[in-house]
Amino acid sequence: MGTSKNRKSALENVDLKKSYNIEEASIIIKENAKAKFDESVELAVRLGVDPRQANQMVRGVASLPHGTGKKLKVLALVSADKEAEAKEAGADYVGLDEYIEKIKGGWTDIDVIVTMPSIMGKIGALGRVLGPRGLMPNPKSGTVTMDVAKAVSDVKKGKIDFKVEKNGIIHASVAKVSFDADKIAENANELLQTIIKLKPSAAKGTYVKSVFMSSTMGLGLEIDANSLV
Repeated sequence: MGTSKNRKSALENVDLKKSYNIEEASIIIKENAKAKFDESVELAVRLGVDPRQANQMVRGVASLPHGTGKKLKVLALVSADKEAEAKEAGADYVGLDEYIEKIKGGWTDIDVIVTMPSIMGKIGALGRVLGPRGLMPNPKSGTVTMDVAKAVSDVKKGKIDFKVEKNGIIHASVAKVSFDADKIAENANELLQTIIKLKPSAAKGTYVKSVFMSSTMGLGLEIDANSLV
């Protein structure tokens, strides 16, 4: 397979054998994003944990200071007395039984579901549909709560849920290439510092083994892990 003109141009200006700090990588990623759409800026963080062990699972939420740049569609599955506050907070869809039936029928045109503890009994039956798509609400991610308005608002502002995959890697989108480079760096740093704080006590040896930043169609740059501390 041949190398595209954009990739050749990028390779002339970037040393893929070098590791960069977050600020440097953010500038390079932004400058070399040549696609005809607003690419996402993504991080791939390889951790020295065994996700098969419950005491080494890494999962959490990060509130990105500048948002993700994505317009997330939020469904609030709530009781009637909570519908008004969910709508005021910006939820795109609000209701309960009618949306549960839609999901049972295969509808998943949403990015995040927010609900209440008392509703989880009804939602449990949707696990086969929601689970594989990463849409199941979870108290640890703040999407199962009585403070529905805050949960919806946080998601809309840029709160992201992340979890280490079975291969020990966390993938997350942290910005768009249209962001200023300093905003890309600040979002990326917020996620990385959150991951570092969540280091399991059972994890031995090097915790953050490698970090790569890339745009959707662009080069992947290694972040110097030592620069994160």
